[in-house]
Amino acid sequence: MKEKIELNAEAISLRKQFGEDIYSPIDIFSILYSNEDLTIVFYPMSSRVSGICIKEGNNKIIGINSTSTYGRQRFTMAHELYHLFFHEDFKSIVSSADLEKNKDPQEVEADMFASYFLAPYESLNDFIKNKLGKVKHDLEVNDVVKIEQHYGLSRQATLWRLIKDGYLSHEKANTMKTGIISSALKLGFDDKLYRPTPEDKQYITLGKYIKLAEELKERDLISNGKYEELLLNGFRGDMVYGLNTVGEESYD
Repeated sequence: MKEKIELNAEAISLRKQFGEDIYSPIDIFSILYSNEDLTIVFYPMSSRVSGICIKEGNNKIIGINSTSTYGRQRFTMAHELYHLFFHEDFKSIVSSADLEKNKDPQEVEADMFASYFLAPYESLNDFIKNKLGKVKHDLEVNDVVKIEQHYGLSRQATLWRLIKDGYLSHEKANTMKTGIISSALKLGFDDKLYRPTPEDKQYITLGKYIKLAEELKERDLISNGKYEELLLNGFRGDMVYGLNTVGEESYD
């Protein structure tokens, strides 16, 4: 199994490939939506599953459990990136939602990589030391909220990382596993990070699949009916029926 220093280096290397620096928070969805080879599917899955990853030939698909919180969806996306870019010889992988559960070594590596991709070691250390003015074993729940809000991490992913890096003990972390939303609201943050995708938006496909359907239609290789069928199969009824557009667009 790879050492943490190697996984952190790989995470930083991939961030740089995407044009991101080491210290800034990263908008992982925005940078991946523009990836020409990737299809991203948001779909309700079992609570035991955070996501799936499929790589076969030129087809790369990441599935995200849209019933998990927004913060966890960000972590899952980074986790699946590890499989796509650094994990060889696989066709499909289902990722567990429980970070503390004993896993296959490559799943543990993917979890650690995801944490470093969203919050590189150097960046988190600098944030805790210079922005929070704290040292190891001195963090309180307010500090944890500020960390997860800054990096866009779920509470589980934040506590897991802080334990791994020696900032929190298991005992103290256990006291921070409840009252998650209220702890953020009390500091003036909104609760988007801790909420799942709204039910009416939990099914959607983005990326290569949609672009291929558009290309086939533009080249008259498929009928309009087949085009609409492909979109509906990709949960894009909004594009077929013009949903969520009437009266909502503005040029500002």
